Amino acid sequence: MKPVVTIIVAVARDGAIGRRGDLLFHISDDLRRFKRLTMGHPIVMGRKTFESFPKGPLPGRTNIVVTRSGDYDGRGATVAGSLDEALKIAAAEETGRIFIIGGGEIYRQAFGIADALELTDIDASVTDADTFFPAVNDVDWELTEESEPMTDSRTGISYSFKTYARRR
Repeated sequence: MKPVVTIIVAVARDGAIGRRGDLLFHISDDLRRFKRLTMGHPIVMGRKTFESFPKGPLPGRTNIVVTRSGDYDGRGATVAGSLDEALKIAAAEETGRIFIIGGGEIYRQAFGIADALELTDIDASVTDADTFFPAVNDVDWELTEESEPMTDSRTGISYSFKTYARRR
């Protein structure tokens, strides 16, 4: 059976997702949700995203890094030369789900083929963001689940969790 390819992303207003190679926000509930959803499933990411992890590969998941650099040392992660190759490696895990975790270039490549989106919708604007997520429209995507709005106690930022399924 074909695995469900799921993009997981935290998006601020105007589609902003990153700045200078880092996340825009560190919201505890969002990070816990990320861990809960991705644990036990392969995660696919670009090289820059992987290199942003200070401790190397995320535990409990097969980490697959997409890079055009043929001699890249994945420091414990599996290295793939393309998104297509990464998805084939991930599908061989037979966990039923593959998560695309960023960054911007990998999201753009995967957006047209993803089956689902796990989106953290952050109610904030970021004027100096330099990485953006494509717009999610009602023609291609159906909102299947949405949390109540929440506020992060540490930052005061409002957010909600949204799950989308691709319309077929």
